[in-house]
Amino acid sequence: MEKIGILVVSYGSRDSAIIDALARSEEYVPELYIADKQNNPFNLEKASCGGAHAVIPELSIEKICDFAERHRNRIRFGIVGSEGPIIQGIRDLIEKRIKIPIICPTKRYAIEGSKVRQRNMLQLCSPKSNPLFKVFDPVDLGPDPKTQFKDWLLELGGPENAVIKPDRPGFGKGVGVGGEHFNSVEEAYNHFWSIYGGNSERVVIEQKIEGEESSYQAFCDGKHLITLPETRDYKRAFQDDYGPNTGGMGSYKGENELLPFMKPSDREEEIKIVNNIFRHLAEGGNNPELRGIPFYVAFMHSANGPKILEINSRPGDPEIINILPIINQDFVELCLNMIDQELYSVKFKPVSSVVTYKVPPAYGGYAQQFPSEVSREEVGAPLNLQDGYEFAHRNSDNLRLYPGSMELRSDGKIYSLSSRTICSVGIAGTTDEARKFSLLGIEKIHGGGLWYRSDIASRKHINRSIEHMNRLRSK
Repeated sequence: MEKIGILVVSYGSRDSAIIDALARSEEYVPELYIADKQNNPFNLEKASCGGAHAVIPELSIEKICDFAERHRNRIRFGIVGSEGPIIQGIRDLIEKRIKIPIICPTKRYAIEGSKVRQRNMLQLCSPKSNPLFKVFDPVDLGPDPKTQFKDWLLELGGPENAVIKPDRPGFGKGVGVGGEHFNSVEEAYNHFWSIYGGNSERVVIEQKIEGEESSYQAFCDGKHLITLPETRDYKRAFQDDYGPNTGGMGSYKGENELLPFMKPSDREEEIKIVNNIFRHLAEGGNNPELRGIPFYVAFMHSANGPKILEINSRPGDPEIINILPIINQDFVELCLNMIDQELYSVKFKPVSSVVTYKVPPAYGGYAQQFPSEVSREEVGAPLNLQDGYEFAHRNSDNLRLYPGSMELRSDGKIYSLSSRTICSVGIAGTTDEARKFSLLGIEKIHGGGLWYRSDIASRKHINRSIEHMNRLRSK
């Protein structure tokens, strides 16, 4: 089989899942050149088979490009899943300097770089999917924006119906939601001013939408947009969707391309909306700068149809982790088709998948909220992954483990870092069975005082979302 060198920029478990999908190729022998945020033991092992590994903690695009340039004669293409390097223009830099094609949008189409830009774009190409919004810009509002702020909250129906967002990408931070982060006009204004006044930056204040959330993702080669199966993310830190928002504690894909609370017409409307956005950006239907996953869209399904909460120009974390293990074709070949603009379809196994993350004690404020649940002896202790790996090997059709925020140190032991440490992906014919494997896998990971949500894709949560959507539709 042909050897093929591939550059991968790795931030966490999402990128370990990408690396695993590439490494499992049956048509090529991948040699992986991994620019890693940390000394991830999974990535070290994968890069040892003919490739190379470099730790670049800040994921500087200049240093990543230097790493790629040292191996330019061996690398056929690269793939980037992390938003930071995409927004900074990693594709533009590498393709210009060393002519290696990169699978991710260019800086120009990293539309998650500005929430104001997103809302204004949607108002042009898909206004029905846009919640009511107003941009507060220091340049336009003058010395006293408080009156305009109060008037807009009144128009939205009060602070409980408002969402306050910084224009810049906050990676889940900085967003304030009425009824959760503030309850009065004064509390809402204080949240607004912490962004607007503290940093003198634009703020979007938009209507809070009641509904059920889904994650839409699509592969794109610049000409063709291939919609992936629907997934559901769990942002809240604690059981029963309680606690602060996180990067995502887990996610699930249902037993078909829809989520249980969705109707086929919901998905058709999503596809119609995203195709409108694609045509708006594709400049005549062909724009290779959109290569990759240019549309990872958070939809809120409401009584008035799907509304867009946000759009990202990269794969979801964890949502893409549900999808990669169930692609029923060679992923390296799929990437090459994407580069050659010959991506006509993607095949998937007819199964469900459930992702559960295990995270360190401080993540999501767990240690502060539940101090009695944290084993002080385990905090900071090395991780033991062996039981998990052996269990995953015995159940290779039903389980994958993807290390994320952890590092192999000079003492030969593995330690958890500050973000999501490892995820367990259960795969089976039903969601209940996939959830069972996901939990069995995560329970085999020991050390570090790690914790997890055990209710990802629970029957209780799924039934609640179905009942909620039925009530909204009946209004």
